[in-house]
Amino acid sequence: MTVSGSTIRDCAGHGGAPGPVPSAKMDFNLRSLLEQLELEELSKFKSLLRTLPPQDELQHVSQTEVDEASGQQLAEILTTRCPVFWVEMVTIQVFDKMNRTDLSKRAKDELREAALKSLQENELPLELTQAQGGSVTNPEDIRETSEGETPGQQDTYSNIWKTSGPIWKQSPWPEAHEHVPSFTQRYERLVPFCNPSMRAGPFPHTVVLQGAAGVGKTTLAKKWMLDWAQDHLPETLHSAFYLSCKGLGRQGACTFAELLARKCPDAQEAGPQVLALGQKVLVVIDGFDELRVPSGSLIHDICGDWKAPKPVPVLLGSLLKRKLLPKATLLVTTRPEALGELRPLLDQPLLIEAEGFLEADRRGYFLRHFEQRDQALRAFRAMQGSPALFPMGAAPAVCWVVCTCLKGQLEKGEDPASTCRTPTSLFLRFLCGQCPPAAPGRGPAPRLPTALQALSLLAAQGVWAQTSLFDGQDLGRLGVGESDLRPFLDGKVLQADADCEGCYAFLHLSVQQFLAALFYLLDGAGPGDAGGCGCAQDVGDVRALLSKEERLRNPSLTRVGHFLFGLANEERARELEATFGCRVSLDVRRELLRVTRARDWPFSSRADTRELMRCLYESQEEALVREALAPVTELALHLQSERDLVQASFCLRHSQALRGLSLQVEKGIFLENDGIWEPGTWAERSRSDQHLLPFWMDLCAVLGSKDLVFLDISQSSLSTSSVRILCAKIASAPCSLQKVVLRNVSPADAYQNFCIILGGYETLTHLTLEGSDQSNMLPILCGALLHPKCNLQYLRLVSCSATAEQWADLPTSLETNHSLTCLNLTANEFQDEGAKLLYMILRHPKCTLQRLSLENCHLTAAYCKELASTLMVNQRLTHLCLAKNDLGDHGVRLLCEGLSYTECQLQTLVLFHCSITSDGCITLSALLQENSRLTHLDLGLNHIGFTGVKFLCEALRKPLCHLRRLWLWGCAITPFSCIDLSSALSSNQHLVSLDLGQNSLEYSGIKMLGDVLKLQSCPLQKLRLKMDHSDAQIQKLLAEIKEGNPKLTIERDNEEPKNNRPSSAYFIF
Repeated sequence: MTVSGSTIRDCAGHGGAPGPVPSAKMDFNLRSLLEQLELEELSKFKSLLRTLPPQDELQHVSQTEVDEASGQQLAEILTTRCPVFWVEMVTIQVFDKMNRTDLSKRAKDELREAALKSLQENELPLELTQAQGGSVTNPEDIRETSEGETPGQQDTYSNIWKTSGPIWKQSPWPEAHEHVPSFTQRYERLVPFCNPSMRAGPFPHTVVLQGAAGVGKTTLAKKWMLDWAQDHLPETLHSAFYLSCKGLGRQGACTFAELLARKCPDAQEAGPQVLALGQKVLVVIDGFDELRVPSGSLIHDICGDWKAPKPVPVLLGSLLKRKLLPKATLLVTTRPEALGELRPLLDQPLLIEAEGFLEADRRGYFLRHFEQRDQALRAFRAMQGSPALFPMGAAPAVCWVVCTCLKGQLEKGEDPASTCRTPTSLFLRFLCGQCPPAAPGRGPAPRLPTALQALSLLAAQGVWAQTSLFDGQDLGRLGVGESDLRPFLDGKVLQADADCEGCYAFLHLSVQQFLAALFYLLDGAGPGDAGGCGCAQDVGDVRALLSKEERLRNPSLTRVGHFLFGLANEERARELEATFGCRVSLDVRRELLRVTRARDWPFSSRADTRELMRCLYESQEEALVREALAPVTELALHLQSERDLVQASFCLRHSQALRGLSLQVEKGIFLENDGIWEPGTWAERSRSDQHLLPFWMDLCAVLGSKDLVFLDISQSSLSTSSVRILCAKIASAPCSLQKVVLRNVSPADAYQNFCIILGGYETLTHLTLEGSDQSNMLPILCGALLHPKCNLQYLRLVSCSATAEQWADLPTSLETNHSLTCLNLTANEFQDEGAKLLYMILRHPKCTLQRLSLENCHLTAAYCKELASTLMVNQRLTHLCLAKNDLGDHGVRLLCEGLSYTECQLQTLVLFHCSITSDGCITLSALLQENSRLTHLDLGLNHIGFTGVKFLCEALRKPLCHLRRLWLWGCAITPFSCIDLSSALSSNQHLVSLDLGQNSLEYSGIKMLGDVLKLQSCPLQKLRLKMDHSDAQIQKLLAEIKEGNPKLTIERDNEEPKNNRPSSAYFIF
């Protein structure tokens, strides 16, 4: 169970006045959870904490106190000074936002255990709940369980039972009613009107129960509705109303009184009395996602009149906006994809996620379904081994489908693994198994192909219209009746709906989506040609089905697309033809390939790549995967789950043209600190890793490709075993990798293992190692640099946690290595001796370094003297980056002494954010006027102001100044400086790029520059400015400049660079 969103005041334990609120005992160990966070993660936790509503829960705690608190101290602050319900809710939310799903799951599990323990200790009565099983079909059954109640109350239960429908319909799965008590109790402590310990307050509750299709939202809503009636109902009026959006969406305009009266006839004239009940009235709005109206329309069309006829969606929107029954308690159920439309209608809702069957529930379900325990466990493991299918088992209907399909297979001695491999294979087996031929040895029933075609069209129309309920008129338009669909009704593929008489719904949304996908393959049933029935005009074609725009509008299409790829499999097509006697066309394969090839995959998002992997995996067709990936040369994979790993490993096995792979592995897929992978420890490894490591091996096999030249593994949480497998694959394959990036990878020994195998790796020319866990890696790296076959040209070593003694090995390696030309040591804190040794190597005549970055290395002016003496004698260094070091004006003067020597070959100097003022610009101006070789100078984020710009412009006007690119980003330049800049631009013949971003030049300053920029004689080709695009004057001026000087490109810069300074593209790399 997950709680998210905004909680309400009385849930938090107070009415409205801010201030410290004593908290009850937490139901999970917050201190233990926070102590699992690294310092950086704890800081992120704190920053996210104040962003979640209601933000005033932390107002009485100072920001400083929170910022300075350790994990233990923060837990103490939250548990003693904030409401317990708010702390529990936001803790889980923050962990989810941080992608720490392991901690989120742990908190949820502890909450769940506490809830169950509380229920056991309190021995809550379950008689009414037990009566809500699938066998209850009339009010008399309920009366028998309610002895001692007054006649009025008994009638009430009967009416509510009849109007809301049985919680568990006559189900195809066994003992369904037994799941209701444990399933509903799991959530009741989180619902204000179900938990007596939550103090009532003056504010009406709005509870949103969200979850995937079929996980039990309606079950929970109806059960709570009956409990409400038992506790609150007076003798003459209904205090609980059940409104199903599935059925109401088909009704015409009516008044709000009539809407309630349709379910409760005696409420027709009871408006004032119902209003008087206030918060004692519960309204359940079930299936908000089925309420199909134009996006945003519910907010604008609001009605507060009980007697004004309005469309049903308008009445429900007015109810949610509390224009009708403003004090009533509202319980809304919805799928997650409709939350965006629902949330603006609600004021401070409490969001609860219904998770459906947990893993233990699913296992228990299988044990009840099968008579033999070993068969049950074998079937359960088959579903559990499918990362795509197992999450779908949260829906009881899907568990029943799996059990139904596998039971027959196991009784015949068949292997169930192939049925559970993908959702497509499962639902194909289900469809064929539930609708067998009329008699053994004979073909399908004569009308079965037509019925299947009509049923698939019905499913497709429903998906595109975003509805799951169908009536007799829908069937009539397709030319079929109930008798034609009898095989599907008998096989539980289609069912009579419990809440809407005369209507039908598919067993589960996934069944509808599967049949919708089948529609595209049935011969003669394509959009616009529905077997002659002329009813397919409301169904989009394959290109529309797979388009990102349509999927964002209608998320259900995503699963249909997966099934379509799954059915584009020759073996599966033949099975359909044999079972139903229909013709299945695989021409859709060509369209699927056209859509996948239309994307520019090297520049696609990682979400797009993940979607491609899911579609191709679903097909289980190796030839299709090879064809789809044939033009793909670069991929960026973000593995967020076991499912992603399994699918990517299958697809990459069939990729033949891949040259670049970027990989990100989220925390939780592999075990941390899993120990050394040896035969003796293998048996002790978790079942999860035993299952996943073979897939990881398959994925790593792509590293053996002779075509792969680029590998980037960033922000990844691996395990010792997975790192060793990865390194073994690289080491055993022929050398082909040219560029390798390792950025923020765990465990710590990952860097060491990589450096060991890269020693003597002849093709490797570029290596990036970045992360705070690089302990004991530097000596191994230095050894690799000394290898005679080392051809490394570029080394980027960032945030290396090395000791002074380890740093001392690097200069020695550089003295011997003659291939390395670029060295980037960003964000490393050198000790005095380490820096001096590095400068000494730069003076060595055999040193081959041409580009050096010491960005953010805690250097001060004291280091500049040694560096200046190095620049006097070094004749190879052309690029030097000293950004984000506190050099100051004194440091600049020392540097310029070295740069002034004729032996110095430096062309690019980066002094971004180095505490330089106008005094430093005086020294730089003098240097630039002395025939210096400098062509690129970055002075961004230094407060040089008007005076500094004046001295720089003086240099630009001199013929000996060879600057071609100048960055003055965020240098406190005002419109007054534009006079000097204009003068310099009019006389300078070398400058081609000028960055004035993040400086407020305003219209007057830009106009002064424009007078020069309009001239075609101006050599400037690129100018970056901070400007307001909504300013008509500036836009007109820019158009005039462009017209006068077409070769000039003017870029807009209104945002600060988050990771890279503006000059990064012109430096190393």
